[in-house]
Amino acid sequence: MTESDPNALVECRNLSFGYGQRLILDDVSFTVPRGKVTALMGASGGGKTTVLRLIGGQLRATRGTLLFDGREVGTLDQKSLYAIRRRMGMLFQFGALFTDLSVFDNVAFPLREHAGLPEALVRDIVLMKLNAVGLRGARDLMPGEISGGMARRVALARAIALDPDLVMYDEPFAGLDPISLGTAAQLIRRLNDTLGITSIVVSHDLEETFRIADRVIVLANGKVAAQDTPEEMRRSTDPLVHQFVNAEPEGPVRFHYPGPGVAEDFSAGLR
Repeated sequence: MTESDPNALVECRNLSFGYGQRLILDDVSFTVPRGKVTALMGASGGGKTTVLRLIGGQLRATRGTLLFDGREVGTLDQKSLYAIRRRMGMLFQFGALFTDLSVFDNVAFPLREHAGLPEALVRDIVLMKLNAVGLRGARDLMPGEISGGMARRVALARAIALDPDLVMYDEPFAGLDPISLGTAAQLIRRLNDTLGITSIVVSHDLEETFRIADRVIVLANGKVAAQDTPEEMRRSTDPLVHQFVNAEPEGPVRFHYPGPGVAEDFSAGLR
C-alpha cells in the first residue's frame, strides 16, 4: 500500500488526466485535510468536476496517484470501489433529485439500497437528516412542489444519509437567490463541523466560498495555481491568484481555447 499522510483524507500526487490529446489535469498534487472544508476553484473547464469524478472512481487517472484514506482509488476492483463510495456523499449540481419520488423517499433511497435497515429505522434516520437541513416538514412533498433552494437542501440530506466521511459538492450555489445561497453555505459549514466530516466544495462563488472554506485550491491551465487559506489568497501578489480573486478578464488564465493564430485561421478560407 502506498504510504499516505494520516492527516489527509484525499491525496492527489502528480495526477494527470485528459480526453484524447486534450490534457485537463497536468501533474497536479494537493491534499484534502480531514475534518475541513476545502474549496476547489478556478475557471470553467479547469478540471474541478473531473477531480471529483477521479476521487469517486468514475474516471481513472492517466498518470499519478489518487489516495482516499490511504487506498489508491485507481487500482481498486469493483467491490472495493463500491465499498469506499459508501463513505462518500455527493451533492450534484442543481440537486439531481428523483422527480418521481417524494422528498422522504429521495433521502431514504441510499439507505434502502445500501444499509439493509428495518423500515422503522430508515424512517427515523430520514427524518433526522431532513431536520438537519430544516425540511422535516416537507417530507411528503414531491420535487416539483419545492423551490430550487429547498431541492438543494433535500439533496444535501440525501448526501449525508449514510453518514459519509467525505461529502463532495459540485456547484452547490449555482442558480440560488442570495438568501438561499447564504443558507446553503452556512449549512455546509455547520454540517461539516457538527458531523465531523470532510468537505470538498467546487464553486465559482468566491465570496461565499471564501467565507466557509478552511483551504482553497485554485486550478488553472491544468495545474494547481495556488493552495492556501482564503485570507492568504486575498493577500497574494501572484498574478494568477490576483486575477482570479479580483475577477479580472486579463491575466495568466487564458480566455481563448488553444488553436491556430487568427491570421492563419481566417486566411485559410481564402485559399
